[in-house]
This record gives sequence, C-alpha cells and structure tokens, in this order.
Amino acid sequence: MFKKVNVITALLVSLVASTNASAIVYGGVDFPDGAASFADAVVDYSPAINGGQPTAPYRDDFEALRIPDYTSGPGIDYVSLGSGGSITLQFTDNSLTGSGDDGDDLWVFEIGGDIEDTFVEISKNNIDWFNVGKVTGSTQGIDIDLYGFDALDFFSFVRLTDDPNEGNTTGNTVGADIDALGAITSAPPVDIPAVPVPAAFWLFGTALVGFIGISRRRKVA
Repeated sequence: MFKKVNVITALLVSLVASTNASAIVYGGVDFPDGAASFADAVVDYSPAINGGQPTAPYRDDFEALRIPDYTSGPGIDYVSLGSGGSITLQFTDNSLTGSGDDGDDLWVFEIGGDIEDTFVEISKNNIDWFNVGKVTGSTQGIDIDLYGFDALDFFSFVRLTDDPNEGNTTGNTVGADIDALGAITSAPPVDIPAVPVPAAFWLFGTALVGFIGISRRRKVA
C-alpha cells in the first residue's frame, strides 16, 4: 500500500510539473516539459577512447546541450564523440524518470547520414550507472521502464558512448554526432541532500573547539 501511495504521489508531482510547462514538439517528438526537458550541463567529454578523434570544430561539447537545433545550413550544431568516445550530460532543472508504460522516456538526437550506434547509461549520482541499451543511429528513444525503473526512480545523469564497431572510424566527424538529449518523461530536479542542522551545528562546534585548542597550544609555546 505504501509503495502504491508513493507511486501515485510521484506521478502527481510529475503531472503538475508538466502542466506548468509548455509542451513542445521537437523533431516529431512531444516533450511535455518543453525546453526544460533537455540536458543542461556537460559533466565529462572524452572523445575517441578507442580510435579516431573528430577535428577541433566538432569537439564543442556544449553543442549537445539544450534543445535540438541542428540545421543543414552553415554552422556546427552538434558534437562528435569520436570512435568509442563518450559524453556525460546532466539534467539540472528537471530529472528523467519512468512512465509506467511502454512509451519512450528518453530521446537522443543524433544526426548525420552514417549509422552510428550509441550505448546509453543512466545514473542518479554519477557514480552508479545502469545500462539501458543503445540507439541505432539518427534520433531515437529509450523506454527505461524496460530495465526495471518506474516513477519512483529519478535520474540526473546520462552517458552516451559511441559504438566503435558501427560507422566510420576516421574523418572530421567520426563517431556519433549528438545534437541534444531530452527527457520525455520529466520530473522535478533531484536535490542533493543537505547536511541536517543538528549535524552541521555539531561539525561547526567540533571545528571551533579544535581551533581554540590549537590557539591555546600556540600561546603556551
């Protein structure tokens, strides 16, 4: 009963958050939280672990953030991972969660004519990672419920790793080319637990006592 209540609460919170945002369709995919659905920060970018590395103009990792903005015109609107390279992105104003159905929860916007598979992993803390399969080129979604997650799971980090066995292994834009990463099933952001006030006060008091002791020893000396 307790788990059911928690599930309902989580769904209601997610629904309220989605209602307050303007749903927008990007690349034919409906994102209930609009622009807030997309990754906000780059945690790590490690191009070409196993092979060819993209040239400098295609190594701007910030191009993987925010809404998908790739166009066929001039300008570079994506980042290339390199053969076997990876990028770790973070959601800061929202989080990825399960939907409780068979719909896609996460969407990867990968561009280019070459089929370049990308392995996908998700994490709540950037320490413990869970494999949720891979996308097989172009824009494609993943249903994280298939991997045992639900509306009680909230993820802030996603790692995308190029499959070195698919696509070209050399060239200016070698590896998967990432334009954006969006959480279709989006929830409020996950806060880092704060130190409880009593504990913080105790730590401060301990530090203060230690400092006073050091000062007294110096005066005696």
